[in-house]
Amino acid sequence: MAAGDEQQEAHRPGVYKQKNKVHKHGKHRTKGEIGRENKGRVAVMTLSKKQRRELRKQDRRHKANQLRRNKKESVLTEKRKLGSRDGPPHLVAVIAVHAGVNAGAVTKILKGEGLDDIVYEDQGVSGAVDSFGLVLPRFKQRFTFYRPDTADLHSVLDVAKIADSLVFVLDSNEGWDSYGEYCLSCLFAQGLPSHALVCQGIADLAVKKRTESRKALSRLVDSRFPEARLFPVDTEQDATLLLRHLSAQKQRRLAFRSRRSHLLAQKATYIPNTSQNGTGGLATGLGTLCVSGYIRGCPLKVNRLVHITGHGDFQLSQIDAPTDPLPITTAASRPARPGRGRDVEMMDGTDGDINGDSGIRVLMKADPETRESLQAEAEVDPMDGEQTWPTEAELQEAEEARKSRKVMKVPKGTSDYQATWINYDAEEGVDDDDDDVDSCDDDVDEMMEDEMDDNESQDADSECASGDDGEEEEEEISSAGRTGADQKYDEGMDETEEGEGLRRYREARANEMFPDEVDTPLDVPAKTRFQKYRGLKSFRSSPWDPLENLPPNYSRIYQFQNFERMRRRMLAEATSDEEGAMAGWYVTLHIVDVPSSVMESFQAGKPLVLVSLLPHEQKMSVMHMLVRQHPSNTEPIKSKEELVFQCGFRRFRASAIFSQHTSGDKHKMERFLLPDAPTVMSVYAPITFPAAGVLVFKQRDNGMEDLVATGSLLSCDPRRVMLKRIVLSGHPFKINRRSAVVRYMFFNRDDIMWFKPVELRTKWGRRGHIKEALGTHGHMKCVFDNQLRSQDTVLMNLYKRVYPRWIFDPYVPAPLPWVKRDEPELYGIDME
Repeated sequence: MAAGDEQQEAHRPGVYKQKNKVHKHGKHRTKGEIGRENKGRVAVMTLSKKQRRELRKQDRRHKANQLRRNKKESVLTEKRKLGSRDGPPHLVAVIAVHAGVNAGAVTKILKGEGLDDIVYEDQGVSGAVDSFGLVLPRFKQRFTFYRPDTADLHSVLDVAKIADSLVFVLDSNEGWDSYGEYCLSCLFAQGLPSHALVCQGIADLAVKKRTESRKALSRLVDSRFPEARLFPVDTEQDATLLLRHLSAQKQRRLAFRSRRSHLLAQKATYIPNTSQNGTGGLATGLGTLCVSGYIRGCPLKVNRLVHITGHGDFQLSQIDAPTDPLPITTAASRPARPGRGRDVEMMDGTDGDINGDSGIRVLMKADPETRESLQAEAEVDPMDGEQTWPTEAELQEAEEARKSRKVMKVPKGTSDYQATWINYDAEEGVDDDDDDVDSCDDDVDEMMEDEMDDNESQDADSECASGDDGEEEEEEISSAGRTGADQKYDEGMDETEEGEGLRRYREARANEMFPDEVDTPLDVPAKTRFQKYRGLKSFRSSPWDPLENLPPNYSRIYQFQNFERMRRRMLAEATSDEEGAMAGWYVTLHIVDVPSSVMESFQAGKPLVLVSLLPHEQKMSVMHMLVRQHPSNTEPIKSKEELVFQCGFRRFRASAIFSQHTSGDKHKMERFLLPDAPTVMSVYAPITFPAAGVLVFKQRDNGMEDLVATGSLLSCDPRRVMLKRIVLSGHPFKINRRSAVVRYMFFNRDDIMWFKPVELRTKWGRRGHIKEALGTHGHMKCVFDNQLRSQDTVLMNLYKRVYPRWIFDPYVPAPLPWVKRDEPELYGIDME
């Protein structure tokens, strides 16, 4: 046997041999077993990122469900309180939207005459308005029906602001007429609460035609009310169905009234104030107004101000708790037990006093130290900035400096650094008769109007010169022989109004064809005429200080450091506050220093609406409203024109300026209301926290009001920069490769050197600048980024900041009834 065939020894591993971990088959637990053993208990430190994210998502979902459930419960609680013993009566406004219907017949059927289980009591006052209370013991509901005068649009809008439901009385054939369409447009823009549609006359038709008539009427009203239900009210059974529907329908929430306590006056008394002197009492024209009604919305505080729609802001002195005139009684006429949260809190409080003379309980009295003030404008001391009083030596030195320095006339409001730009002599300065900031704006408009009037007069002269005597005699003969219909048509025409309308149309058309273009004056230097304007490199990015050269009226207003934060704070406090007279209580408010015209308006049958103001809502500021032109308005509305505004519960007259609704820090002013785009209207008005609907009316010379725009309240921001733009135009005279000689933009050399830093542009998109002046008659050499075309126009944009006019009038007279121009006899109104 060979040596290699001998048996070898086995290999022995060394100390560095790799030792692999032994796999334990069948001895480990799965994730399911671990989960079942722990039963969901997992240590926080061992949670993965995915598990933590899932837990946060689950928590957010649970929180959202809780908030949703709480919100639903609060809405249901509020709905159950409405009309019940613990809440105010269900306020229903009955409005006729057609001249051929009788809303009084509907309210007569709703009174339920002939039914023993329905009790009604008269709640109205002497006047043309029909108002009554209705108690239904079977339904445990109570209603207050109010029928305003449909011809008075202000009354219709005021009642709709606080009504829980609206009942529109339609014609069985036409639905609504033109005036009804006008009222519906105003109501929809203001904010429409829950509503129902009723009609009469269907029961008089044949049985086979009733269904067809109702379907035809439903198709007719589907454009305005796509989901509304139509109720025929011809019998007492129909009235019962309508009452059931009103008490059970879903209530639409209106933000501007749900966050403020409001009240519709049912009773009112007036006690004139007297000033004592040596001879006895003397009337002062003011007095204390005692108004009784049900509180709605939020709790009412006695130290808060109240606003009477159409009359102004006033203070409260005390709140009383008289007997409820509409108690819910049983069929046996047993007295009702006091409900929780209403009569118990009213009658069992420890802070009330009982008047021994009348037995009326006084709930609370105003504290003169803590109640809000009626001060609407800020008081500014002209010496507020002075810290020390100058000495005699300083006064003498200032007098000598005044005599020695050069006097130069500048426009009022010009800052120091703007005055350094003015390098002309005192003889070339402007007259110091520019009292307001808007004078330059008015001058531009007057110049444009004068130029248009001159053109019109020239056209008229040319027409007169071209005509012969024969044509004039024929015109006289034809005018004398006109028919009676033509003479009747011209009787109601106002020539002044027609001429004013023609002028507005021409201005609007000129502004549309040549936006913001202004002719350079020939008799006044351009640097003098347009010295308040400046050029901007970029309208979007160029800076503009919002605190620069503010007008004197800005010292009279208030502003917030952060309006949105203040708005959220005020609204949150209003909804969470539980102090004061609670919603649903029947109270009497004592309002001090009220003019007697308020009581006269109430006695005339007009509704008296009171609303409690939030803090700061009586102070003046610059309010901005986002509106759109109403489709029914076809006349041009010019900026700074006096208009009538209805913003929330307020109604006032003011002069607004229009600007574009953009997201930048500067906004271009518009000379006319844009017909196809949203426009921002800015006015001096009392502060109102959004959200609130806005209606804009224009009052004619004959007293009628036309709805011109609708929208909502945007913000309160005095720092909003609104810039008016003017465009100076010139025409290329000689065109080279990149340069051109431009004329007709200026007419002297000094104006060209003054506006030389301002950038030029053309209508075809070229950009350039002024290089030098040529001669002394306004020709200038300009350089552009590309060659011009002969048909192009050179433009220069100049800007200045504009402000609203201080024209605020809280008293707005009632408009004349709205009638058809071609059929005024349908409404029984004499146009003469």
